[in-house]
Amino acid sequence: MEAKELIELGVDELQLREHELREELLRLRLRKGTSQNENPMKLRHARRDLARVLTVLRARQGEKGAVRS
Repeated sequence: MEAKELIELGVDELQLREHELREELLRLRLRKGTSQNENPMKLRHARRDLARVLTVLRARQGEKGAVRS
């Protein structure tokens, strides 16, 4: 998922996506621990997608809390 796509999503959608990615990471880590991981790159991609989602969410929170002079 690209950052451009994430910027267009609303806060509720981003929070839902964050929840989904955290669950996916949990499943992938469990598979890695039991040596059932088909594609090890999925773990890397999921972590990076989660980081992108969190970055956009934090940027939006910063916009709301920013004091303008």
